[in-house]
Amino acid sequence: MGAYILRRLLLMIPTLLGIMAISFIVVQFAPGGPVEQVIAQITGQAGGADARISGGGGDFGNQGFDGSSVEGGGVTSKYRGAQGLDPEFIASLEKQFGFDKPPLERFGLMIWNYARFDFGESYFRDISVIDLILEKMPVSISLGLWITLISYGISIPLGIRKAVKDGSPFDVWTSGVVIIAYAIPGFLFAILLMVLFAGGSFFDWFPLRGLTSDNWESLSWPARILDYFWHLALPLTAMVLSAFATTTLLTKNSFLDEIRKQYVITARSKGLSERQVLYGHVFRNAMLIIIAGFPGAFISAFFTGSLLIESIFSLDGLGLLGFRSVIDRDYPVVFANLYIFSLLGLVISLISDVTYTLIDPRIDFERRDV
Repeated sequence: MGAYILRRLLLMIPTLLGIMAISFIVVQFAPGGPVEQVIAQITGQAGGADARISGGGGDFGNQGFDGSSVEGGGVTSKYRGAQGLDPEFIASLEKQFGFDKPPLERFGLMIWNYARFDFGESYFRDISVIDLILEKMPVSISLGLWITLISYGISIPLGIRKAVKDGSPFDVWTSGVVIIAYAIPGFLFAILLMVLFAGGSFFDWFPLRGLTSDNWESLSWPARILDYFWHLALPLTAMVLSAFATTTLLTKNSFLDEIRKQYVITARSKGLSERQVLYGHVFRNAMLIIIAGFPGAFISAFFTGSLLIESIFSLDGLGLLGFRSVIDRDYPVVFANLYIFSLLGLVISLISDVTYTLIDPRIDFERRDV
């Protein structure tokens, strides 16, 4: 197993390089880069980064950001909207954002820094990228961790029960609930919860903003825990809907496939109880496919899956940060998020493979043909 783990770790290097290279190439052709964002702010055509440019992320005020370097001449520029601006000012912006270097040099420098986990500074926020990510991390960890635990904690027992009671009234009505839950978009259910229970048109039982209350620091530890889950109640309920439905059906189908196999019939003929057959033989084999889906489910809930929920419930997490960074062309934040979560996904995938062997020792990745 050690050789397989080492091989997988070494394969992470070209995989990460490929992901970053493709993303970097795409960005080169994307219009509306950071230089154009600043130009739009100066010329009154501000885009997504308007309010944050003057708040930090550089020394634009010392480079004529107040408009003092605007000239009346018709200067031709490769940047949209730059006509009439001082070429020296445009050059200073390019240097500020690192665009004075060739693309290949910029990519090599970025990879070298990222290999040392040096992600630099945000373009439009007066904070380092790693500090910005750490600032948003509690929200995303809370959403990703709890949604994964809750969905698996409900779906696996329910899926097993549905497989055992296949075709029964219990299986029929729970399948109806599961299908309806899967069909309802999470963001739409989130809006419904907000209208019903967060001071919309009916009840005002749950908060609508943040992960904790303003007086959280002054609360006792039991009160802090209750306050934390009070804020998470509606977002988690909205997010668990589709995840719970998918994992339930996956668990049921996996167990049904195993229950119908010959070794189960043999085990029953030996006089083993249904519980011994189910949890002593079927469970280990049926759970392999569930474990295989865990990394993707966790990463999705941890990052991309929480974007709309974060927006609706005003939770400032990594999903919302990544989306705003793409809109603002804040490339250090965009690439840092991509690098970190690609690396995290590869590591969790490796952990998933190792877990395979713990659940079923018959699986040996070192002996299989590659």
